[in-house]
Amino acid sequence: MRNGHYFGGVLIALTASVAAIPASAVTTFNTVGNLLISDQFNNRVIEVTPKGNIVWSWGLGPTDFSANSIVGVNDAERVGDDTLMAGAGLPPGLDPFCKKKAGCPDERVLLVDRAGNIVWQYGQFGVIGNGQDELNTPVQATWTPKNTVYITDQGNNRVIEVDMKKNILWEFDQLTNPNSAEVLNNGDILIADEGANRVIEVERSTKAIVATYTAQGTLSGPGFASKLPNGKILITDGGNNRVVMVDHNDTVVFQYFTNKQKGSNPSPLPSHAVMLQDGHILISDQINEREIVIDQKMHLLHQYGLLNTPGYGTSNTQQGIDWPYDAKVIGDYTGLTPP
Repeated sequence: MRNGHYFGGVLIALTASVAAIPASAVTTFNTVGNLLISDQFNNRVIEVTPKGNIVWSWGLGPTDFSANSIVGVNDAERVGDDTLMAGAGLPPGLDPFCKKKAGCPDERVLLVDRAGNIVWQYGQFGVIGNGQDELNTPVQATWTPKNTVYITDQGNNRVIEVDMKKNILWEFDQLTNPNSAEVLNNGDILIADEGANRVIEVERSTKAIVATYTAQGTLSGPGFASKLPNGKILITDGGNNRVVMVDHNDTVVFQYFTNKQKGSNPSPLPSHAVMLQDGHILISDQINEREIVIDQKMHLLHQYGLLNTPGYGTSNTQQGIDWPYDAKVIGDYTGLTPP
């Protein structure tokens, strides 16, 4: 143990790290109902209980920009006992701890086991590119039941599907700063095309765009989209500081603004939202420094983190998190691609 972190062996000649887990918390690892949070500016992924207690963490904290952390993590999901995460890195000037003039890149999608070992990786730490095994700002990674991964490679304006041997099986590049991709039950790919202010459904075989959603032309920088069992599309509309739901006619049927609470950041730029099995909505209220759960009557039910106050909690999220970009509930994949 060093500096309070275990350093495990690795499978691909990199150093991996997992935060020390209290003995009392071991049995709660990977428990259905726990939250997996991408704690972006703290360069880590954490698993927390519904009460916010941290039971697992990967990454060495807000001042570490090495391959031992997941720098500027944007996305994470649990795959069995492993964790798939996307390290988008940090551009210059965004994080005061990142002192490099060129920013602090990561450029990896990692699959990390419970002990902190990297068991699979696509992309190379600190290497920005568009060739084989190279990425440019990977913002999301989606595991499929076929043991492949869809990577939203934002800086290269594409979504790719890769296998465990790092072969590119599919690519779609008619995009402008895409931010997420989910595989639908019919095999189509739902993409939040952030820079084009749209969400599109792409038929995988023909690469034809078969549906487009813009919330009647009002979307501004949609960061994430998922298709619910009732056919409606749930969209995180960051530029408008809201989560919005549209029907098949692109008509807005629900919206929730995250900047209306007293003390809120005026422009919190929510980045991710998913509907849970109970109908509640989990929202990554990014610059408000929190994850929140609301019901469809727009009541605030739970909050993880401190409103508009960054922090680096090591035992509970009420000690603070920093620009949380994404959260999912383990075992609850409503509207998402099931791992």
